[in-house]
Amino acid sequence: MATHLNLSKSKYAIAGGSLMGRLLAVALAKSGAQVELFDKGDPDGTHAAARIAAAMLAPLAESAIIEDSVVRMGLYSLPRWEEIIACLASPVYFQKNGTLILWHRQDTSEAERFAAHLEKNCRSNHALSVPQQLNNDALREIEPGVADRFNQALYLPNEGQLDNRQLLGALAKELEILNVNCRWHTDISPQELRTTSKYKAVIDCRGTGAKEFWSSNDTSNTLRGVRGEVVRLYAPEVKLCRPTRLIHPRYPIYIAPKENDIYVIGATEIESDDLSEMSVRSAMELLSAVYTVHSGFAEAHILEMATQCRPTLKNNLPEIRTQRNKGLADLILVNGLYRHGFMITPAVLDCTLQLLEHGASNTALELGLSVTQKQFRS
Repeated sequence: MATHLNLSKSKYAIAGGSLMGRLLAVALAKSGAQVELFDKGDPDGTHAAARIAAAMLAPLAESAIIEDSVVRMGLYSLPRWEEIIACLASPVYFQKNGTLILWHRQDTSEAERFAAHLEKNCRSNHALSVPQQLNNDALREIEPGVADRFNQALYLPNEGQLDNRQLLGALAKELEILNVNCRWHTDISPQELRTTSKYKAVIDCRGTGAKEFWSSNDTSNTLRGVRGEVVRLYAPEVKLCRPTRLIHPRYPIYIAPKENDIYVIGATEIESDDLSEMSVRSAMELLSAVYTVHSGFAEAHILEMATQCRPTLKNNLPEIRTQRNKGLADLILVNGLYRHGFMITPAVLDCTLQLLEHGASNTALELGLSVTQKQFRS
């Protein structure tokens, strides 16, 4: 990963050891840099937002509700994920079997609007693969488990997914192999790290853990948490081959299959930083909706019901900020990946690495990723 970097004589501190922090630490260490990683959690990422995720890599499916810049980041990131995973010592489940879109008969008009929106996006961005309309025969060929309940579907080729928990574990193992100094269970302020002269730069990847810092230094773009809820099921009778989304005017869901008959089910997106347990209503709606997709879910075992908050900035867009002050280590803030963390992380990673090496990022300009330099109050 990022072996082209020329940072071998530099030392970096990373605050936040979830997905972005781990990827940056691995990339910098492989370039020959010295890296220290600080995180208040554990190597398993027990309380990290990245652990409670479906990890779908679906820029076309998401294009119906997101900015074009995020779509471009997602398209950039898909092949980069293959490169990143191939360089890890531990295996990580990754597939590009596309995304399947389903709907019940009463939601046909909603599905038609959705399909028209995707086709419009494909015309404006030729890097997107054109969605394919499937009749029942075509649906039965690629996903026979749902063909008895649905007469038609929409197939989005070339989209993918990975196993988020395997990835977090593989990155933790990689940090061990690279002898990165990981200080788990250590809650430390990036500003405190900046005052030491031994670091060239301090990179803040704390997600919602940086909420107080962003809010106190820029009231125009405060960091907030957006709650998501997922259910993990063991469903050996189902056998779906690809991420599947059900169109519904009020309660759309996604079903992300993992290895060994594990499925991650989710839908909810709540403007709240509440981390309490899942409500009965959310659980019932998720499980009821997923049963309408495949009857095999009726016999599934519930492994986990979990909630987490995704770090979100204004307009739901990611941002990188830099601060350079004489006598202090440079400060790089990476945040706001929202619900698209896994889909766009490699793009944000590469832009951050370019900033560290060159002080600017052409990739960020091409993708439309906001990179700003501000003077924060200490």
